[in-house]
Amino acid sequence: MFTLDVNMLEANSMLFTHGKGVGDIGIWHKWVRHVNLQRLKLMEKQNLVGSLPKFGTKEVMSEICEACQLGKQARHPFPAQTTHVSSKPLEMIHLDVWTTKTKSIRGCKYYVNFIDDHTRKVWVYFMKHKGDVFQHFLNFKAMVEKEKGVSMECLRFDGQGEYFSNKFSEYLKEHGIQRKYSCSYSP
Repeated sequence: MFTLDVNMLEANSMLFTHGKGVGDIGIWHKWVRHVNLQRLKLMEKQNLVGSLPKFGTKEVMSEICEACQLGKQARHPFPAQTTHVSSKPLEMIHLDVWTTKTKSIRGCKYYVNFIDDHTRKVWVYFMKHKGDVFQHFLNFKAMVEKEKGVSMECLRFDGQGEYFSNKFSEYLKEHGIQRKYSCSYSP
């Protein structure tokens, strides 16, 4: 390791121009390539950086370093555009069941939505019980297949599946509709 001499007139004047003193730990954090505070205090203790001010043992940065936060992200953001769009209507239908906090005027506490992956068209059905999903699926399937003139090929849903009955599974198998799973709580 080498000693860094930062006792330069330009550096000190730059710090004061931004309203920060030379002893501001946040400025030093950014100046010394975003090292963590423990390492910065160790550098000060071992006198590895010339003219590094004495920081207090309980000194913390006044603001969160945005660059460090972005650098620590372990998961990439969701893409702005999807690359897995179906090539034709009803090739893949996304199904999800939701719960509301309060019942509707007609006593519905749940709703199921169906989304066509190709057209992004959404259909919503309100339900009193989660067990009503299968009947709404049958109604939805009959309506869209008649409207589009093609058969449904794949049904995609989150792995929760508490609303899938054996009857529902058998129906999908009989009609050659594939079941695919997506990760829960993700788009």
